[in-house]
Amino acid sequence: MMKRWVGICAAVLWLNAAAAMAAGGPVKIGVAAMISPKETVKYYKKMIDYVGAKLGQPVEMVQKENYDETDKMLESGDLNFAFVCSGPYVKDHDKFGAELVVAPQSYGQPFYYAYIIAHKNSPAKNLGDLKGKKFAFTDPKSNTGKIVPTYMIGKDFNTTPEKFFSKVLYTKSHDKSIEAVAKKLVDGASVDSLIYDYAAKKNPAFTSQTKIIRKSPKYGIPPVVVRKDTDPTLKAKIRDIFLNMHKDAEGKAILDGIMVDKFIVPKDADYNSVREMDSWLKKHL
Repeated sequence: MMKRWVGICAAVLWLNAAAAMAAGGPVKIGVAAMISPKETVKYYKKMIDYVGAKLGQPVEMVQKENYDETDKMLESGDLNFAFVCSGPYVKDHDKFGAELVVAPQSYGQPFYYAYIIAHKNSPAKNLGDLKGKKFAFTDPKSNTGKIVPTYMIGKDFNTTPEKFFSKVLYTKSHDKSIEAVAKKLVDGASVDSLIYDYAAKKNPAFTSQTKIIRKSPKYGIPPVVVRKDTDPTLKAKIRDIFLNMHKDAEGKAILDGIMVDKFIVPKDADYNSVREMDSWLKKHL
């Protein structure tokens, strides 16, 4: 009975969202705090406003502190689209059919990496040197901020992060993890290469105090996703706007500001390496 009630509530939420859109209500695009909340607003607000202007319909940015909140809102229909991490996309695709819309391309490729970092003066030269130390993750659902380092530790040392490190903590954002290492609040962290490289170029105050001691294989870059039952016409319009951003001066200026070359249509297969890690972790840890 409870499952049926939850299902009915979810259906009502989605119908309300669909009705609002049909009545000219705002299209809601979710953004999780991949970097700090203030920075997320600054970097994404212009992009969301740009999409709304091109669409000719109000578009609202809905910012949440973590991936879990964003995922739940997307599943319930409270969000129409969302910028998500690679890990949540894989799980959302399997759970409720989330579909890829576009993904950013940076440095000429639609991929990114996990960087294991330590303080620049640390004697640590590899992940093994951080055993028994304090380590920072970003978000439990983050690919580079949690899944990748957990997989590395499981594969290389046959144990869990909680047993490998003396203490683990969650910073909720990649820039805060970088800051924690720079200030020696933790001995190491795993962060998104895109955010680290951006910070190193735009504001290197903290990255300059750190060093990269391990770089992961490449993974499909965090995409923009949509509910599978979203109006196909709206989905196509939103995709087209993103794909053409780099072709006009205003759009290109926004993309240049966040070091994105352009948006591309990603392949689901680009995220198979994330699926493989998740499958291995479920079997072995």
